[in-house]
Amino acid sequence: MRPRQDINRVTRSKEDAKAAYNRLCKWYDIITIGSEGRYLQLGLSKLNVKEGEKVLEIGFGTGQGVLSLAKAVGINGRVYGIDLSEGMLRLAQAKIDGAGLKERVELKCGDAMVLPFEFGSLDSVFMSFTLELFDTPEIPIMLGECKRVLGVGGRICVVAMSKPRELKLAVRIYEWVHDKFPVYVDCRPIFAR
Repeated sequence: MRPRQDINRVTRSKEDAKAAYNRLCKWYDIITIGSEGRYLQLGLSKLNVKEGEKVLEIGFGTGQGVLSLAKAVGINGRVYGIDLSEGMLRLAQAKIDGAGLKERVELKCGDAMVLPFEFGSLDSVFMSFTLELFDTPEIPIMLGECKRVLGVGGRICVVAMSKPRELKLAVRIYEWVHDKFPVYVDCRPIFAR
């Protein structure tokens, strides 16, 4: 078995990422539903949110996860979301409002490196295809923030593109495209464990 390779670095700025997602937001569901939708639902199922819980979704995108979470927490629960893109925020908020769930959901635009929540104030944290967007040195910092905001017995579910121990040709090609065209292919495989 060959030794593990390094994880590709994220070289674009947060402002560039924000601009890219603002441009992409209206097409995002069409582009990703076939590739990400079933994994998002599987992650939500594993998180097993209960009625009355307080849940945070980091990188909520167009709001697919937030919508499911808002239904799961019921009228006594609360869902929070943070995303870098104002375009994604507008789309997600429209879905929440259209579903009549705005009393249960609070969405914010911001950087998840410093979460705007008190120590131990949440029951669970969810992210789907988001952790891979942070640069390698930022990942443990961001996960530390998640730990900080989770209460005793809190749960986290991370749906991520995991880098296999043995790199297959498809992964090598994908990483090459990520290196050459990070504006278009910003997600890269990470060592999820």
